[in-house]
Amino acid sequence: MSESAKWYVVHTYSGYENKVAQNIEKVVENRKLHDLIPEIRVPTELVTEMKDSKAGQVEREVERKVFPSYVLVKMVLTDDSWYVVRNTRGVTGFVGPGSKPIPLSEAEVASLGVDKNKSFEVNFKEGDNVTIVAGTLEGFVGIVKTIDLEAKTVDVVVSMFGRDTPATLEIAQVKKLEEY
Repeated sequence: MSESAKWYVVHTYSGYENKVAQNIEKVVENRKLHDLIPEIRVPTELVTEMKDSKAGQVEREVERKVFPSYVLVKMVLTDDSWYVVRNTRGVTGFVGPGSKPIPLSEAEVASLGVDKNKSFEVNFKEGDNVTIVAGTLEGFVGIVKTIDLEAKTVDVVVSMFGRDTPATLEIAQVKKLEEY
């Protein structure tokens, strides 16, 4: 029966996404509704953040919700499955016009990227002034020319002895220059 199951979007109270998903899973388990509601997902992505600390830049991975306040539920829409999801604590309703839930198209499901994605985030951009906090150029100030997130490198131009000197550094070796 799960072949006809489609993805629906459920709106929740902010911060209740994981709790709603757990509660629905519990009800599915207790009432043996696996054939009606085979899957529940809270789409997240793994983001690498750069944080300033006493030791320079520190890299840490953080899991973020792709769509805060929403949970994706793969289900066969029946009165029972609709009732179970709709009456789960923290659920404010289905996404769709009126009271009729509308399933996501295959293209929408693919573009939502239900699986985990990985991206990298830095707190500076091209053209920003940065201080070099590690390596042979430590203490110098440079201007960011390019950022390569895949290689985790940054191209910086440093003024040394009246000349612009390009340098490729690891992202963790530079820190955004605070402007006062």
